Amino acid sequence: MSNPKTVAFLGLGRMGRPMAANIANAGFPVVVYNRTRSTAEDFAAATDGVKVADSPREAAAGADVVVTMLADEPALRAVYEGPQGALAGWSPHKVALDMGTTGPAGTAWLARAVGNAGGTAIDSPVSGAVKAAETAGLTLMVGGAADVVEDLRPLLESMSATIYHLGESGAGAIMKLAVNNVIYALGQAVSESLVLAECSGIDRAEAYEVFCDSAIAAPMVKYRQDNYTNPGTSITQLALTLAAKDLKLITALADEVGAPMPQAMVNLDTAVRAIDDGLGDHDMAAVAVYLRNRTSPRS
Repeated sequence: MSNPKTVAFLGLGRMGRPMAANIANAGFPVVVYNRTRSTAEDFAAATDGVKVADSPREAAAGADVVVTMLADEPALRAVYEGPQGALAGWSPHKVALDMGTTGPAGTAWLARAVGNAGGTAIDSPVSGAVKAAETAGLTLMVGGAADVVEDLRPLLESMSATIYHLGESGAGAIMKLAVNNVIYALGQAVSESLVLAECSGIDRAEAYEVFCDSAIAAPMVKYRQDNYTNPGTSITQLALTLAAKDLKLITALADEVGAPMPQAMVNLDTAVRAIDDGLGDHDMAAVAVYLRNRTSPRS
């Protein structure tokens, strides 16, 4: 791309910050907006070629592509709507690139809103933990018009190792839910099995080492080791409240398309119960804490 597109990046959380850094390091002019301005200022001070906007409107007004990496549909709407929202700074031919787990309904809303303003929306949620975001090793699941996706390829490649263009708008959002459903199913199984081993007298850390050297040693099992073995001191990678949000999106989609998903229903119920027990801000691995707290003493 001889003339790099100017990118507005909205949302500098644990995933968004390294993703925005990779975009800037690839040579794209970047303007950032974050709800907490000091976060954006710190990021700009540490990253060459980055400017800070006072509002989503200001960020969008000077950009060719507006990238969002936000928690959910309400957060997405919050940066797009209103007098200082991104839509107020929109002009024809801009592209909205939503990379959060927004869900099909939120993705459809964005496509309509941006389309009415003369732009195009692409959904490109990601798979991979913070380490993958830092090393531009994410997998991107993309939905949207093929010509627009191809035009954005250099930008997408700056953040990722693998790109799957899965179809029209919404396809990426749907695929993300399918992937996350497996993650939460695996997380539930790891939680149950770890507590089973503990209740049977096996040391927690040793049991988890076996998990990491066994047939279940998926990447998620390995990179969440500290969350499972040291739940009181580990850094939250994905809060249980966000896991429950995703599971609600997953089960809603299943109802809509008629896909039977009994395990997802169990996983959602357990997540909600754990949140009710005060574990919502903890990592999704806190399902093991919830189950551990309910173990029956051995007689």
